[in-house]
Amino acid sequence: MNKRPAKWILHIVLLMLLVMVAMLVSLSTGESKIPLKEIPSILRSGEGIEYSILTAIRLPRIILAFAIGGALSLTGAILQGIYRNPLVEPYTLGISGGAALGVAIIIVFGLHLSISSAMLPVAGFAGSIVTIFAVYFLSLKRGVINISRMLLIGVMISFIASSGMMFLMAISSSENLHGIIFWMMGSLDEPNTMLIRIMFYSALAGLVIAYLFARPLNALRLGEEKARHLGINTNATLRILFIVASLLTGFCVAVAGIIGFVGLVIPHIMRNITGSDYRILLGSSFLGGSFFLIVSDIIARTIISPNELPIGVITGIVGGLVFIIVLARTGLKSKIS
Repeated sequence: MNKRPAKWILHIVLLMLLVMVAMLVSLSTGESKIPLKEIPSILRSGEGIEYSILTAIRLPRIILAFAIGGALSLTGAILQGIYRNPLVEPYTLGISGGAALGVAIIIVFGLHLSISSAMLPVAGFAGSIVTIFAVYFLSLKRGVINISRMLLIGVMISFIASSGMMFLMAISSSENLHGIIFWMMGSLDEPNTMLIRIMFYSALAGLVIAYLFARPLNALRLGEEKARHLGINTNATLRILFIVASLLTGFCVAVAGIIGFVGLVIPHIMRNITGSDYRILLGSSFLGGSFFLIVSDIIARTIISPNELPIGVITGIVGGLVFIIVLARTGLKSKIS
């Protein structure tokens, strides 16, 4: 028992070091290569092209990748614990579909051009909120959340949103179609520093709130009935965790579009490395997701330099391959235990 906390601390420290290394590599890598040893002097100078590249382009992307990667992976860990199913991810409940549909409506009607470009993230978040309320209230049965019903409703809403997206894409002009597809593939190229700050603080707040429910999540691994016998208010726990996970997903989709596989792959890998105890799984999933998305962003920016690939393409390919390799080596249990 005494060895477990020391092992957990070691895992967290190693993950933090990996994240820091990835951040430093991301700062120095790009179309304009900046040696690591020169970065401190450039930042101290406060002027020049390289200073602008570091502070206005690369550092915001790193912060956004850290926040979104951590939030998506954390959300995946929470939802997999709620449903006791390792195949559940942040987008399973149709939240991404609702956000994408909201953005598509704005693009088709040109409101982002006539009003403000900020309409895109606002519409994405509004679409995700509508989906959250729909899934939540439709899954209630006599005031109690039915998680199986919630999952099925989320999948159906996702299909409906996808059909709505295809309809809008079918009647869109080629220019609008390009905008919708590009947004759906995900991007960390966000110039609005306010949105980056909101995403960063939301991710950290979500991590803190999730840790307040680490014990209930551990109890839910045994099933709702046994968790109730252990004194856990399962209905309140499920409600709060669902709202937290859904809001985090909504923020991520609204700011960066749809970035797949992070919330599915990383929690599963961390579960195999650190174990299923949520006292370590939540933190390791957050840091693992941040590391994965920062590295994916480096690849997206450099693999076809000077052009840039949508980050969703990289996370899909790399995440899918890694997941297949992990499954081949460790197997996949039908339930979280």
